[in-house]
Amino acid sequence: MELYEKVYVNPSFLKTAHGEIRCETCHNGNPKDPDWQTAHTGIVRDPTFPEANKACGECHEDIAATATSSLHYTLAPFSSIIKKRANKKDKEVFKKVCLAKDKHCNACHSSCGQCHVSRPNYAKGGFLAGHLFQKKPCMDTTCSSCHSGRVYGEFTGLNDGYPADVHYEKKEMTCMDCHTGEEMHADASGLSSRFDLPERPVCKKCHPNVLSEKPETRSHSIHREKVACQVCHAVANKNCFGCHVGTDKKGLPFYKSGETKMLFKIGLNINKTNERPYNYVVLRHPPADPGLFDFYVKNGLADFDKLPTWKLDTPHSIQRITPQNKTCNNCHDNASLFLQKQDVTSWELNANAGVIVPDNKIPEPVKIVN
Repeated sequence: MELYEKVYVNPSFLKTAHGEIRCETCHNGNPKDPDWQTAHTGIVRDPTFPEANKACGECHEDIAATATSSLHYTLAPFSSIIKKRANKKDKEVFKKVCLAKDKHCNACHSSCGQCHVSRPNYAKGGFLAGHLFQKKPCMDTTCSSCHSGRVYGEFTGLNDGYPADVHYEKKEMTCMDCHTGEEMHADASGLSSRFDLPERPVCKKCHPNVLSEKPETRSHSIHREKVACQVCHAVANKNCFGCHVGTDKKGLPFYKSGETKMLFKIGLNINKTNERPYNYVVLRHPPADPGLFDFYVKNGLADFDKLPTWKLDTPHSIQRITPQNKTCNNCHDNASLFLQKQDVTSWELNANAGVIVPDNKIPEPVKIVN
């Protein structure tokens, strides 16, 4: 976007409820100072972070109270994953890992203002609409700012050779049709995974008949609570391999990522819950790497094998008919769909022992009776 668009305040904003609030109330500064440079001393770019209550709490008390502990605000699962893998025996090493995590892994958090007023800092900011507050942010300018690398491209069909998600293509749905404000603002305190958030979207909300105790189709009846919906109804997702972070000569953070591949892999569900009782789930490889923080400290992730590098995923690439569900035997006895030892690098074998599908767990071929 043009530079002026990032900072241009639409005059109509001043006629809104938010526009009637004096600028310095939220952003600080001195409006009585005729020198613009000194008048902007102490300016707060985003008054909604890290304490949303100061700027938003007076009118949006309930939302602001939980938003500051939401997944987008805290990125808590990132911290939980890294701490589980970190070298906790050496306090100095662990301290350096935490500093690196804060500098890199927490950089793409979002806040009230970075969803409803401007693009996230991670995307270099800029007003969404001249400082006009957006109750429901635009998916293409807000969600895509942070999720364009994988999810947004899959959902909208930006990956060559792979169709857009059927919900986007056929129903013209946006992120917010499933990911509601209730989920975005929900308190995520104590959660180690985004999949544990009670307010997360679930397929049965819109497809109750398919997931009922007596589904309408035989295939859904057979696979109910054994196979995650995405195993049959998703196509390939983007997988990233290897990531290393550091800072340049000016102290600016950077990262180097390895190759990316469009893959579809089914694995075993190692974290079964009442909501996720499935034996088989779809997996995705994030850019996890034991040398992630080597720039800052060696052997920082000494317990790297504590968690799989092929992790549970719910791809945004849903199709009614997929290569694996066209016939029973497109999936049954099709070892190429399942994560096996040969799909995993040697240094990842221990970490992924629980999710790798052994030969005796690959579904046997189905005998078709005419």
